Amino acid sequence: MGISIERAYDFYKQEKPKGSYAVLVDRMWPRGIKKEQLQLDEWAKQLAPSTPLRKWFAHDINKWQEFLKRYHEEVGAYQDELRRLKQLSRNHHLILIYGAKDREHNQAIALKSLLEQ
Repeated sequence: MGISIERAYDFYKQEKPKGSYAVLVDRMWPRGIKKEQLQLDEWAKQLAPSTPLRKWFAHDINKWQEFLKRYHEEVGAYQDELRRLKQLSRNHHLILIYGAKDREHNQAIALKSLLEQ
């Protein structure tokens, strides 16, 4: 069915599409949003960048390529989870939810690229 990406602060304001499966891929809960507002099916903390990687990256776009490399290495340890999400994306519309302000350089984009390989 496919994979899309939504920022948590936009996603909670809309109705979750029928037949979709929404996964938060952040280690921290998005500030100011109540858990029941986000309409998640899952919170995959283990697929979020580690705290040291997240702090190192600090959404500095000059570090983006290196972040992708390091993040893919980290998340590679969760092959079963990655396979499960790939399978989910075949049967449902998989929505990867993130909280960062940067819509072009974030872990959801990095994860989507890995899942689509």
